[in-house]
Amino acid sequence: MSDEMPRLNPAALTLEQAAQVLSTAGRTNVSVEMLQADIAAGAPTNADGTLNLVFYAAWLVKGRSNGD
Repeated sequence: MSDEMPRLNPAALTLEQAAQVLSTAGRTNVSVEMLQADIAAGAPTNADGTLNLVFYAAWLVKGRSNGD
């Protein structure tokens, strides 16, 4: 069935996919540039440059609890 949505792996999303998922699920628009800035600030990525949403969310929460 070619009309099916492609399956996404939340443990290995491209930055474009992650931005789209986070924008759709949240109240704010998330851009690739925002994710790149977070990565530059220390957000974890997989070895291939993809983003694990669980690890990214944990990094965000940790930053908020540290007052960052």
